[in-house]
Amino acid sequence: MTSPNRTVHPYIPNTVPEVREAMLRSIGIHDIEELYRGVPAHLRMPEAMNMPPALAEYELQRHVERLVARNTSAKEAVSFLGAGCWQHFIPAVCDEISQRSEFVTAYAGEPYEDHGRFQALFEYQSLMAELIDMDVVNVPTFDWAQAASTALRMAARMTGRGRVLVAGSVSPDKLKIITNYCTPVIQVETVKFDAATGALDLGDLKGKLGGDVAAVYIENPGYLGMIEANGGQIADLAHAHGAEFVVGVDPSSLGVLAPPSAYGADIVCGDLQPLGIRMNYGGGQAGFIATRDEERYVMEYPSRLFGIAPTSVEGEYGFGDVAYERTSFAKREKGKESVGTQTALWGIVAGVYLAIMGPHGMRELGTTIMQKSQYAARVLGRIPGVQVRVEGAFFKEFVVDFNGTGKTVRELNEGLLAEGIFGGKDLSEDFPELGQCALYCVTEVIFQEDIDRLAAALKRLTDRA
Repeated sequence: MTSPNRTVHPYIPNTVPEVREAMLRSIGIHDIEELYRGVPAHLRMPEAMNMPPALAEYELQRHVERLVARNTSAKEAVSFLGAGCWQHFIPAVCDEISQRSEFVTAYAGEPYEDHGRFQALFEYQSLMAELIDMDVVNVPTFDWAQAASTALRMAARMTGRGRVLVAGSVSPDKLKIITNYCTPVIQVETVKFDAATGALDLGDLKGKLGGDVAAVYIENPGYLGMIEANGGQIADLAHAHGAEFVVGVDPSSLGVLAPPSAYGADIVCGDLQPLGIRMNYGGGQAGFIATRDEERYVMEYPSRLFGIAPTSVEGEYGFGDVAYERTSFAKREKGKESVGTQTALWGIVAGVYLAIMGPHGMRELGTTIMQKSQYAARVLGRIPGVQVRVEGAFFKEFVVDFNGTGKTVRELNEGLLAEGIFGGKDLSEDFPELGQCALYCVTEVIFQEDIDRLAAALKRLTDRA
């Protein structure tokens, strides 16, 4: 089965030597190396890569299965991890619809054939718009980080300004992506926040606002779970300086929290992952962007928007692109941004989830999460040496302080894993000023017995300190 010297890949036709030679002749060169002559020699690898022998299909499958078997999944352990990818209940119909042949890839470019995909994406956009209380929602971006980055670039193009202010409480990983995506056109500057409440420092915001600021970006709930109570004031400050107010939001919170539009948001973004999408290693994320139905916003979306229009047949409607000419698909290298093929399949899944949940279901979801997370915070806060760093309302996630236990979060998480529990995300590297703190997440799939089990395990582990 194994052929270590094989040079032909069964699924890549141009690995066949004769085919490769014909391709080289057709473009007028004799060696593949000529294709890379524009790359400086010091950046090129002169020797062959040290690769193991090629594997046959079954050998590769067995190798990957062995690697996967070393993992402990959230099905095998109780998980209190969140921090941007959360464990929620996935209705079976979400998986069923996403695996239908007409949807399974949901490629966002022009289709070879379309069996209702455009309508499914239109329905998703409509349902999301109702949830967010905005008029226009795009076909999904890659993830929340890209959605936030694109929203900020939209604001910069609209205002003609080159500086954005971002809440210092956002995920460090997301902040890096935003900075990378905006550089060098836009300068990204962070605003201080109160570690106890998660609230933005309004004094620092006022000092950094100016006529060159294109947008102010906050998240509500924030990365650390806490709810920003001063959203309206932040909006007023941003608007007073002619800046756009951009808010990132976890859509699972909108059954119980007011949507960002209620306190002055101009652009709303976030991640669809809580809406019926399974956690995946390296996947399962899909960002959304939403605005009012105003031309100045609509024409700055680099991604596709689907609309509905009557056809020549009475009572019949069609679904298709809105202002397609503004997209990178139409403009290619002249586009405002290149957004790729995106993650349209997840948009369809989110639409299915919202359709079956409805307003009452989303309210029940949010209420359940609030009740369970509040209970968890109370129970963990009773453990000697442990503090819950919350001075205000929070949703789904909260910071647990272990500085008084004499143990590191890493040590505690290793002990919890031995008992079949995933502890909270270690914040000691991302937010060193907090010391030994962890971000704990409680969703609707966590039961009281799971929380009590966590508390008992942490008490045992901290008692040994």
